Amino acid sequence: MMDRIKFLTAGESHGQALTCIVEGIPAGLELSEEEINTDLRRRQRGYGRGDRMRIEQDRVKILAGIRYGKTLGSPIAMMVENRDWPNWQEKMALNPVPDPAPVLQVPRPGHADFAGMVKYRQNDLRTVLERSSARETTIRVAAGAVARKLLLQFGISIHGHVVAIGGIKAGTGMIEYFDAKNSHDPVIRAQFIEIMDKVERSPLACADEAATVAMQKAIDEARKAGDSLGGMFENIAIGVPVGLGSHVHWDRRLDTALAAAMMSIPAIKAVEIGLGTACAQKPGSRIHDEIFFDKVTGYYRMCNHAGGIEGGISNGEPV
Repeated sequence: MMDRIKFLTAGESHGQALTCIVEGIPAGLELSEEEINTDLRRRQRGYGRGDRMRIEQDRVKILAGIRYGKTLGSPIAMMVENRDWPNWQEKMALNPVPDPAPVLQVPRPGHADFAGMVKYRQNDLRTVLERSSARETTIRVAAGAVARKLLLQFGISIHGHVVAIGGIKAGTGMIEYFDAKNSHDPVIRAQFIEIMDKVERSPLACADEAATVAMQKAIDEARKAGDSLGGMFENIAIGVPVGLGSHVHWDRRLDTALAAAMMSIPAIKAVEIGLGTACAQKPGSRIHDEIFFDKVTGYYRMCNHAGGIEGGISNGEPV
């Protein structure tokens, strides 16, 4: 079942804390707050990050589901306190206050303000923006860190890197890197890990040093102009076995689940798997990934245009 592990988040951007409950993690998984905090720190890094990122220093508190450093098999409850909460105790008070904060009624384009006020019949858009804020992704990162630790037990590792900011593109994405190579080759895997290590040391999580410099310059120019920039990033899951997902029902397809999860992040406006929209520019003979076999590797491909998913099911290649 695709929904065996579930999570639910709660909390507002300027409320006391963000919380979540993760259900379905088996008993006996070693898990610590510091492992989760590592991913929280990764979320907050990055050249040109906003003021809120600089204010908060996110650290998780595990409230339930762990004993002596191992999961109990029961729901895991976690919390990340909002450091800025003392400045918002009156504006975001749980109980009625004698002097409420001024009502906000000028919606911002590009946010849920207008549509949320109309849908939920609200007079104050703060009741919408506090929950629709991307701040909510903080506690999702904590839930994801738990899932990442579980996946590692099965030899599955998740990596990501920036491939474009403001129209400036890095030299090579992982789709191109693995193209015409056997991604199961230990040498190729080792080279990939070296690239991802370089990403971890980059101020923009980008493996292309020249592109990183150009991206930083573009960010500085946008900041001076009072503007912002969009970008693209690539996630890669290595070690995914054949068979995750299903071709039987639309909602059990692996690509369905991944696309839905990505699109649930406020800033995401498009998702591509494998070659994505580039498939529309190529004939079928240059899209499909030919299948090979040898006694050492087993079945493998020399390219991964499908992004590791065929017919809604993982095919053993990197996703």
